[in-house]
Amino acid sequence: MAVLVVVAGMAAASGVRIIAQYEKGVVFRLGRVRAVRDPGLRMLIPGVDRMRKVSTQVVTMPVPAQDGITRDNVTVRVDAVVYFRVIDPMRAIIEVQDYLFAIAQVAQTSLRSVIGKSDLDDLLSNREQLNKGLELMIDNPALGWGVHIDRVEIKDVALPDSMKRSMSRQAEAERERRARIISAEGELQASQMLTDAATRMSAAPGALQLRLLETVVQVAAEKNSTLVLPFPVELLRFLESGTVRNAAGTENEDSVPEVDVAPENKALPEKTEEG
Repeated sequence: MAVLVVVAGMAAASGVRIIAQYEKGVVFRLGRVRAVRDPGLRMLIPGVDRMRKVSTQVVTMPVPAQDGITRDNVTVRVDAVVYFRVIDPMRAIIEVQDYLFAIAQVAQTSLRSVIGKSDLDDLLSNREQLNKGLELMIDNPALGWGVHIDRVEIKDVALPDSMKRSMSRQAEAERERRARIISAEGELQASQMLTDAATRMSAAPGALQLRLLETVVQVAAEKNSTLVLPFPVELLRFLESGTVRNAAGTENEDSVPEVDVAPENKALPEKTEEG
């Protein structure tokens, strides 16, 4: 009798299962799904029931780097990471043999498809839209397996060395073009401001003199050996007008005709006496 009690106790103990908080238990009775057990202490019929535990945590699965050719014929190597979790443990066990392996294969093929449909610029700068498209491509078959794809992220895009050099030269040329445009715009603005300043100073000669004195003060504050001698512009104009007058007078003297004048000291002829 005691032996039977011991055997029954051992059989009952073998039917005890503990399900963790982050797990669900799918119970099979004689090969058929009986129920899905929640976390806690659960009893099974020894030799009749069999339970498989399924984790409901978010699984982080890295997608191996995939080689592909973009739509603009550039060879790239792209890797990604997939975040997913099981929302229906019964389907995850029944509908697919190994849902982890299935998700990995779908992620790789979807990543290759995204590479072939995208341009290089999209892979480098428009990753959010590509991530959403990749998430939809993986989530469609995964829903039939009781798996929900939370998000997909493209981690890195590896380019050939020749393409890196070409992009570097392109970026350098673009920066040089922008620098030249900015410099030209600065010169244009400076010329416009100088033109306006010259127009105002020409209308007020005193302003030019004040500007000249301010320049002298700035140079004197430097404590250098430079000697500044202000030279009035009016003096230059006066000298220029005097030069023009002298040149005109010289031309008039050259044009006067010569006149023969008898010299005052010329000896007169002597008178002769007749008879």
